[in-house]
Amino acid sequence: MKYKFIISGGGTGGHIYPAVAIANELKTRFPDAEFLFVGAKDRMEMEKVPQAGYKIKGLWISGLQRNLSLQNLAFPLKLVSSLRKSQKILRKFKPDVAIGTGGYASAPLLRMAALRGTPCLIQEQNSHAGITNKWLSSKVQKICVAYEGMEKFFPSEKIKLTGNPVRQDLLDISSKREETIAFFNLKKEKQTLLVLGGSLGARRINELIEKSLPFFEKQNLQVIWQCGEYYEETYKSKGSENVQVHAFLNRMDLAYAAADFIISRSGALSVSELCLVGKPVVFIPSPNVAEDHQTKNALAITEKKAALLIKESDLDANFENQFSEVISSEEMQKMLSANIKKLAKPNATKDIVEEIEKLLK
Repeated sequence: MKYKFIISGGGTGGHIYPAVAIANELKTRFPDAEFLFVGAKDRMEMEKVPQAGYKIKGLWISGLQRNLSLQNLAFPLKLVSSLRKSQKILRKFKPDVAIGTGGYASAPLLRMAALRGTPCLIQEQNSHAGITNKWLSSKVQKICVAYEGMEKFFPSEKIKLTGNPVRQDLLDISSKREETIAFFNLKKEKQTLLVLGGSLGARRINELIEKSLPFFEKQNLQVIWQCGEYYEETYKSKGSENVQVHAFLNRMDLAYAAADFIISRSGALSVSELCLVGKPVVFIPSPNVAEDHQTKNALAITEKKAALLIKESDLDANFENQFSEVISSEEMQKMLSANIKKLAKPNATKDIVEEIEKLLK
């Protein structure tokens, strides 16, 4: 039988990447299946999904702003328009299953799919559930989550702990050590710090790294610093013999393989990848995300003694002391690595697709 899957998720890479990973895994199991993505008209999914080889339709939808704004006045209109368009898309495409990975567009689409009686599954990446998924939870059959304790947001009988889809090329980074040294032209005798602020960059992390360069030099570290596209012009002159500044890292598997220590934001997918990578991590959560979910993601790891967390507001006072502690204690490094590895879920994509298969039956 030729199955049809409709998938919605977007707004950020954190919603798009899992959606594409799930589609790819479904495709390997059902090679002649048909796929249709639904996204928000002016968001990055309209570009990223076709790049991954899938068709996408856009809805006129955006989130509610937390402050009073003119955009909020248009929200009811956008919602009605998106519900109608979703209904039309569903009537024409007739999916066997609808899948949502969060983001505004998945709300109207999955709401209408549930009304039609289409089996629905949602995937929640964060330790603190997003508004869209909370709203949809009573309407869908299955909710795949990445963290324990999600019963406080969702009906417990619908929850399946699967983890988040992650890049499969991270499963065996330890064998890539030699390739890595050549790729980044690293000195074998020095330890390496990898700094990640997300694809666009993180202003506060970049400021911290710039200020800490003499400190890293004193610690005899070499640095691979991904400063983000927005900040490339500002920081590329900071490169030196021991500091590489990159706007973007295309080979994340090699970047992770190179690292002895990692400083990172704590978006849901970064956290899932870092569990798989199993290196000592310092999380610096972004305070500018909905419901402060990056702090909550990081806390879910640090509570298990599997990473360190430093809030942006505490960086000036605490960063050098806490980071020195990790660098100087091999025992601490081993403990952090062992504990974070225990939290890895390498089979997440397959496990999510198995739940989708059950809905087909």
